This record gives sequence, C-alpha cells and structure tokens, in this order.
Amino acid sequence: MEKKKRRSFDKSFKLMVVELYRNGKTSTEISEELGIGSDLVRRWSREFSVSGQSSFSGNGNPVLTPEQREISELKKALKDAQIERDILKKGSKHLLQERQQIFRFINDNQNQFAVEKMCHVLGVSRSGYYEWLNRKPSKRAMENQVLKEEIKSLYELSKGRSGSPKLTIDLRDRGIFVSRPRVARIMKKMGIRSIISKKFKVVTTDSDHSFSISPNLLERDFTAERKGQKWVSDITYVRTLQGWLYLTIIMDLYDRKIIGWSMSHGMDAESTVIAAFKMAIKNRPVNPFELIFHSDRGVQYACNQFRAYLGRYNISQSMSRKGNCWDNAVAENFFKIIKSEMVYHSLFKTIPEAKVAIFEFIEIWYNKKRKHSYLKYMTPEQFENLNQKIAA
Repeated sequence: MEKKKRRSFDKSFKLMVVELYRNGKTSTEISEELGIGSDLVRRWSREFSVSGQSSFSGNGNPVLTPEQREISELKKALKDAQIERDILKKGSKHLLQERQQIFRFINDNQNQFAVEKMCHVLGVSRSGYYEWLNRKPSKRAMENQVLKEEIKSLYELSKGRSGSPKLTIDLRDRGIFVSRPRVARIMKKMGIRSIISKKFKVVTTDSDHSFSISPNLLERDFTAERKGQKWVSDITYVRTLQGWLYLTIIMDLYDRKIIGWSMSHGMDAESTVIAAFKMAIKNRPVNPFELIFHSDRGVQYACNQFRAYLGRYNISQSMSRKGNCWDNAVAENFFKIIKSEMVYHSLFKTIPEAKVAIFEFIEIWYNKKRKHSYLKYMTPEQFENLNQKIAA
C-alpha cells in the first residue's frame, strides 16, 4: 500500500490562511474549505501573532551540532514550561470545575494556546474535548437558552428592578414554571442582578409648629380588611438640576396602592397633602367615621387648612410619635422603593423630566406591574381585581 504523502505549505499559503482567520473566518470553516487541520490554522495564527512577517521561515531543519541540539532542546523545554505556566495562571480556577467548564475554557483560549497543550495541562483528553465541541446541545441547555431570553425580556421590562423571586413569578405568569434558585443561577451566569438599594434619609418633616398633634390611632397596625379603612401619607424630595421637586403620596393599606399623589415646587399644604388628598378621594371611596388617615407630625398635615378637609369627610386623623419613622413604615418604605429602583439611578436635568419619570413609576410600574410580597406576589391592581371578583 502506497504511503500517503504528507502535504507541505509555503509561506505565502500560510500567510493567506492567517489572513482569512484574522478576517473573521473560523478555523473550522477554513479547515473544511482548504482540507487542512483546524489546529494547524490556529498554530499558524499564533506564530504570526508572535513573529509577524518573519513567521514561517525556512523549508526544513538545519543540521545541528550536539551542543546546538542540546541548547535547542533546552529552549523548547523552557518554552513549554512557560506555556504551561501561562495556561495554569489563566485557567487555574477551572481545575476543580466540571469538565464542561474546562472544555469551555479551552475553546475560549484556543487562539492563544494549542488545544493539545491545554488538554495536557488541565488534565482532559483531546478526544473528550472534540466530542464535547461537536455534541448537540442537551435538552436542559436548550431550555436554559429559552429561559435566558425570557429572563432578559422581563428584566429589561422591569428596568433592572426585579430580582430572581419576582422574575420567577413573572415567568409563571407567562406559563413557564421554574424554581427561583434556577432563575438565580441563570441570572448569575448572565451577569445581571436587581438594582442595589441605597439608604436614604428623609428630612422633609417640619414638626416645629404650634398646631396640635393628633393621637397615634394606627399604632403600627398596617393591615386593612377593605378599601377606605386606613390611608397613610408622607412627603419626600427628588433632586433635579433645576432644583428640588417635592413628592407627596397617599397609600391605601388594603392593597398598598398609591391612590393620590402630588408633585410640587414648594412645601405648602395646598400643593402637597391637599392636592394629593383631592386625588385620593376621587380614586377611592371614603368610609366616614371609619377611615384613619395617618402621617407624621409635619406642619402640612397638622395645619387647620388640611384638617378642615378631613373633618368634611369625617376622617379620623392619626400621627406618628415624634421622631419615630417606624410608626409610618409602609409609606417610608414606598419612598425607599422609588428611590432605590429609579431615582438613585437617574440624573434629572429638568423638573418636568423628573415628573414624567415619577408618574410612570407610580401609575405604570408600581400600581400595575410591580409584584408585592405582602400581596402574595400580586400587583396592587391584580389584588384589587381579584378581591372584587370574590366579593361579587
């Protein structure tokens, strides 16, 4: 049987192959098109990266003296040791990982190191690597790819606000039932996470006034059996490059929905709590002699002007103890949510720009789309609609 002649390639051929590779073709594509080994393509590319146009010199090995041969072998051994050191330095964290992760490392670094050398250093076989490379994706891998796309879509819809618990619920709403830990693992691999909360300090309360203080009727009981039974309110500020914007909210504790809000340039009662109250009574029924309206001791809530509105609807006023933010924890928590999920991640150049963002957050995101653990991971709107059906 005639022995198959080994192919030889001149410098021009090798340079053209390298050029194809550097222009974006994969080593596999070049291998199939030219009938040469993909390892050879990558080896030529590495040599060119090191030596440039001086690569691929000579057509054979010169005759060496014993001393020259020994020096050449020592140089080769030293180069091999340096390559092994570089592979270990870059891939050491993969040594104790699963075999698939080692194969991924080899695939990601084949342009820098020879596949055979990496397999040797990292303790895996070349045949195992190529079998993994040509293997079809598993059912689990294909499922994870679909999950990645769904998670990315939902994460972007939430503007990065949702973590794995809420994304898991969102996936179930789309008919995809997976565990929270699995969602968390996929998010970690994707390099995404919920926006990190920041601490904030509220300093909008002006309790240094001569008006009387109402008793604390709420007494930290933040539960309500029906709408229009307990409302809480608070005021905070949002920074813009044009100055401060003051946000007042009124929340119904029954479903945690923001039923009234106002955005103002000043801190007077008419443009803050009264404006928010007028919106609230349009959006929600008032239960006379039963509804408790709770707030801090701020002058906007204590003034006669606002108390006249409460009296007109037979609403009982309740106020927190002095300097005790826990007495109005649910309203305070809403401000933590809006600031950590939106305000702290925005630079508002103008007051109108801030108003639009706040409106969108309250009316589109918080009331309609944001799931609340207190509501068993329903949105305020879903909770309200569900209980209306039950009542009917």
